[in-house]
Amino acid sequence: MHKSWTWAALLLALLIPSLASAANALGAAGLQAQHTALAPQLARNAFGGPLVLRSDEASRRIDGEVYAVLEHPFARVSSALSDPVQWCDILILHLNTKYCHTQAGPGATRLDVRVGKKVPQSLSSASKLDFNWKEPVVRPDYVAASMEAPDGPYDTSNYRLLAEAIPLDANHTFLHMAYATSYGGASEFAMQLYLGTIARDKVGFTRAPEGKGEDGYVGGMRGVVERNTMRYYLAIDAYLDSLEAPAGQQLEHRLKAWFDATEKYPRQLHEVQRDEYLRMKHDEVARQGRPQ
Repeated sequence: MHKSWTWAALLLALLIPSLASAANALGAAGLQAQHTALAPQLARNAFGGPLVLRSDEASRRIDGEVYAVLEHPFARVSSALSDPVQWCDILILHLNTKYCHTQAGPGATRLDVRVGKKVPQSLSSASKLDFNWKEPVVRPDYVAASMEAPDGPYDTSNYRLLAEAIPLDANHTFLHMAYATSYGGASEFAMQLYLGTIARDKVGFTRAPEGKGEDGYVGGMRGVVERNTMRYYLAIDAYLDSLEAPAGQQLEHRLKAWFDATEKYPRQLHEVQRDEYLRMKHDEVARQGRPQ
């Protein structure tokens, strides 16, 4: 049974950076329309800031997306999101990301990503996702970047991660980040086992229909999607914020900022202590500069 739980936990980690239907780019005009339509929710929500989080669960597919106003100039956001090397610096902030390294090939760039447990782990025991980096769209008024992995371990497939943004004013940018993935019957069984046992008390951010959920929040796969959507949004924001610090202080700044931001939502996101996280991530960042 313990091995089944471990397999399921790793499977859920694999479902973090991926997407299908929610991951379609809206384009500059579409983003502007969404910013207008979501204005009431951006101004007033449970997050205490301009953020809208959405999730959906369908037959053997999960989708998640976030819309947020970033307190960063568009030029900084565009430069970061359109660079696969900087994406590795973003992805490694997440607890489950153990390694990320870019590999440039003839006419294509790949991201070698390893995911696994929320504690220190050897790369040989982590699971590999081989992302194909798509050529980003970079314009003065719009940026869009995406990466795709058609196949994954544990009966998963069709991974995709998307981020797009438009400028709002000199110091603010509107971001749309989305992801989803497909999974087969074996994966579904493992996930249900995990969610029904050691992860049964974990929740997301959306209020559940009356009489359902834990503490009034959605659980299950929607909870998984929402927790990791938030973690990746906070990773992007922490990374962008760290770019204002001197080069030698940026890593420490973003690690502390990411962890402290997640602790604002302890019911959903608390997993490890701050010192444990910092030690683990310093080690993982050190090894991710080396091809494996």
